[in-house]
Amino acid sequence: MGELQRVVLATTNPHKIQEFREILASAPCALVSPDELGMTVRMEETGATFAENAVLKALAYAETVGLPALADDSGLEIDALHGEPGVYSARWAGEGTPYTERFRILNERLSDVPDEQRTARYRCVIALAEPTPRGLYAVVAGTLEGRIAREARGTGGFGYDPIFYVPEQGRTVAEMPSEEKHAISHRGRAAAAVLGPLVRMLDQRAYSISRD
Repeated sequence: MGELQRVVLATTNPHKIQEFREILASAPCALVSPDELGMTVRMEETGATFAENAVLKALAYAETVGLPALADDSGLEIDALHGEPGVYSARWAGEGTPYTERFRILNERLSDVPDEQRTARYRCVIALAEPTPRGLYAVVAGTLEGRIAREARGTGGFGYDPIFYVPEQGRTVAEMPSEEKHAISHRGRAAAAVLGPLVRMLDQRAYSISRD
């Protein structure tokens, strides 16, 4: 058997790298990080939507690294805050602000909002791209509906997981074991949707290589 094709994960976030490797464990490829390749990709997330940012990252990493790239952009949308923090979720309330402080600020702004109106969703868009000349290959999305809890609960996951309450589960995302989280999460659903395109892309690349 030949060596697995490599696909670079267009992120330096160790939590995302771990999640993608867990969720896409069945994918017939090696998911590698930029650090493992000794590569640094400098780019600004200037898109106005998750999809725009995911595409920007996938194309930039694929071109710089010279490998197929899988990029996601994801975040939290709170209805009572008109969709905030949205595409700015990772840097909302200031770059480097601890999530405990972000939770405090959010709950302060939502203090007068009844529980049933504290609706929110996690949204994730994944883009798959290849180096020039092929470019963008696929864009898929996944969401998870829930509510903003009044206090943080759980120690699993990362980001806003401790305050993202899923009514059907009766717990926050941070209270779920990884396997259960991946089965319903926005990133898990988007990754499940990208698996088919990923396999087709790898098959096409393998076929092209075999003909060269």
